[in-house]
Amino acid sequence: MEGPTRVHHLLDRPAGYRTALVAGAERLTYAGLRDRVAALAARLIEAGVRPGDRIAVLLPKSTGECAALFAIAQAGAAFVPIHPSLRAAQIRHIVEDCGARALLTEAVLRTALGDGLAVEAEASMPGGVLLILPERDGPAPPPDLAAILYTSGSTGLPKGVMLSHANLLAGTRIVRTYLGLTPDERILSVLPLAFDYGLNQLLTAVEQGACLVLLDARFGDEVVRAIETHGITGLAGVPTLWTLLTRAAPRLATADLASLRYVTNSGGAVPLDTVARLRRALPHTDIVLMYGLTEAFRSTWLPPAELEARPASMGRAIPETEIFAVTADGRRTAPGEPGILMHRGPTVSLGYWNRPEDTARVLVPDPFVPGGPPVCRSGDIVVEDADGYFTFVGRDDAMIKTSGFRVSPTEVEAALMATGGFRAVAVIGLPDPSLGQRIHAIGIAAEGGPDPEAALRALRETVAPHMVPRTIETVTSLAVTPNGKIDYKRLAAERRDV
Repeated sequence: MEGPTRVHHLLDRPAGYRTALVAGAERLTYAGLRDRVAALAARLIEAGVRPGDRIAVLLPKSTGECAALFAIAQAGAAFVPIHPSLRAAQIRHIVEDCGARALLTEAVLRTALGDGLAVEAEASMPGGVLLILPERDGPAPPPDLAAILYTSGSTGLPKGVMLSHANLLAGTRIVRTYLGLTPDERILSVLPLAFDYGLNQLLTAVEQGACLVLLDARFGDEVVRAIETHGITGLAGVPTLWTLLTRAAPRLATADLASLRYVTNSGGAVPLDTVARLRRALPHTDIVLMYGLTEAFRSTWLPPAELEARPASMGRAIPETEIFAVTADGRRTAPGEPGILMHRGPTVSLGYWNRPEDTARVLVPDPFVPGGPPVCRSGDIVVEDADGYFTFVGRDDAMIKTSGFRVSPTEVEAALMATGGFRAVAVIGLPDPSLGQRIHAIGIAAEGGPDPEAALRALRETVAPHMVPRTIETVTSLAVTPNGKIDYKRLAAERRDV
């Protein structure tokens, strides 16, 4: 039997009696989910939604949000999920930037938007309110467009990454393959569906006819309790979640988490100390470290059996994908030589919505396959070893230039965490008239660890002098994006005059 060709086709196979979604006390079977999707898709078409339209979704994490994404796809439109924690101005930017024809939301969130959003009509929909928006001039959407996910760049306003049905289905197939997912999985969803990996969890669960448990958690013990209560087999997170669980979730030490088969990480490197804590807390759970970017979804994964030998590695290329690094003069790097990571494969996106110049900087001609499909230039500096495993060095556009040196913030952060003085740390570059940039560290102090000055002294023993921060600022929390990643852009903006 041929595989699905559209995202909503994933719903066709699971047996109707199986539990698809759990959200608090609500349980929805696959039969119930299919009925809800079909009813909402029909209402969308009745309201005037046409193939190629972009429909923004501003809903809390819920069965309704999951159904809405599939229903929009079934109606022939493209969904644009928006995290409800965004401010009204940010939401309006996304809606207007993608030329959304409609916004599906709920009454409370609609009120919070105020009157700044032009609305032609409102219609009541299952699970929410549909706002019909004015038609805007803009580019014709690609014929296979399934979704637009907005991602913050290093500068400027968020950009919309266009994902095709083929992109999303390839990501589903690839992740399911290397994680060995089965219909018996009970996957805990703590990542937002506006985040590519949060969306992928929904799609992989549905593809397998597995159960997805939705959780909007603020505290680590809430996550631990959900794993126990629901017999969770899989959990995906970003580095801030693993820090929360290993340093601020007392229940982790006593809970029965025997059901947890695997945990996965994306969205940034996990500090080595946090990895060690996870291994001690979850001795029978596979820890799968991964690397990806929204423009190409997922690039590498580290098989759990390699974690002991390669704890700082990004891993190797995911199935169906080729990953390689290129030097500034266009050569493929030799083992141990740094270069820009390039991604070739079926998850390479369609580019940015209505931003051809930005697209051309990220989706570039294949340097080694003339005439082939474009490859994704990540902007990340990596090193490949002789066995095809990669190590992250830093962002090409985030490297700190100080005293004539290029310094990787990631490397300094890892060295600071190794001192034992911090629960979490972020390193940024701030303008300096004599140095170009000075290195500034912002950390959450660890209980019982060395104080910042002692940590600095320890750091001077392990890194070159030009890599030592001029100052370490201690805070009680670090600013994060809606996807849970450290918000370096905001941290730097707030300290321009420091």
